[in-house]
Amino acid sequence: MTVSPHHRVREDWLALAQEDVLAPEQPIFDCHHHLWDRPEGRYRAEELMADITTGHDVRASLYVQCRTGYRTDGPEALRPVGEVETVLDWTRGHDRFPTGIVAMADLQLGDGVRPVLDALVEAGRGRVKGIRNTTAWHANPAVRSNPKPPPEGLLRSDAFREGAQAVSAKGLSLDIWAYQTQLDEVRALAEAVPELTVIVDHCGGPLGVGPHDRFDPENFRAWRDALSTVAALPNTRVKIGGFGLGVFGWRYADAPLPPHSETLAEDWRPWVETCLDLFGPDRAMFQSNFPVDKGQVGYRTLWNAFKRLAAPLSRDERDTLFWRSAARSYDIEEQIFTHDIGRIPS
Repeated sequence: MTVSPHHRVREDWLALAQEDVLAPEQPIFDCHHHLWDRPEGRYRAEELMADITTGHDVRASLYVQCRTGYRTDGPEALRPVGEVETVLDWTRGHDRFPTGIVAMADLQLGDGVRPVLDALVEAGRGRVKGIRNTTAWHANPAVRSNPKPPPEGLLRSDAFREGAQAVSAKGLSLDIWAYQTQLDEVRALAEAVPELTVIVDHCGGPLGVGPHDRFDPENFRAWRDALSTVAALPNTRVKIGGFGLGVFGWRYADAPLPPHSETLAEDWRPWVETCLDLFGPDRAMFQSNFPVDKGQVGYRTLWNAFKRLAAPLSRDERDTLFWRSAARSYDIEEQIFTHDIGRIPS
């Protein structure tokens, strides 16, 4: 069995710390979560909705590919279509959870990926909004966030670039999960396909394990400087979150009690403020990255931390960060977030 690089979710540990919901009137679009049923744990519609209904006004969510429910037969290239089919089956009756799907299509197929994109869009019945591949790679084995790391160099291959052009031609966006050491490749890809919306996941992968010391100012500057070249391109966006990932280096899961949102806000502030400085609220969006981050922090606490960090901003800027930027990036109906019809009971 492949060993998961993620912290194990412990509901009993998370229950040891509870806090009131801050700014409960703030609409939220959780623009990055996963669903799976794996040996290390289950996170399907029931578990997702249990988290979403803990007090925050989460109006909709976006599912992001994680190798769930692939077809087990048929052409290899079309097997990821099973992920879309599985997610829609698992979430039947929850039209806005997810309201959109970022699916998997192997962009190494180059221009040959077009039939796969067609099949994904057809299977998604209007919900497939983007594509993501497994691309986060590092030479040091201590830097690993995927049970099955990809080969080196995918982002800079000619075939991947051709596949990205096909994604753009289909009217879809491209999510990219890459470490700080790969951001030059992300910049080059976004520059080569300027009509493509490139959404950088998890703050652009700031690292705090292996050869990377989270507290080293040089390491921080290397991440910031590389991310700034990505942010300089108008077709790029950034998702703020992913701090529960093991490669970020935080070890909240080792403590006797789960962290409080005040602690998280102070810990994460330099990275969050840097993302906002570089991209601005119009091209940035908060994400939960559940259930990956759930191994280190509860859902209510996570969004409280983001609300603390966004508190100095204007109401319009907060709305942009919590839902508007993501809704526009993924072509989601904004009425969900501006009318009470989108509110669900906690």
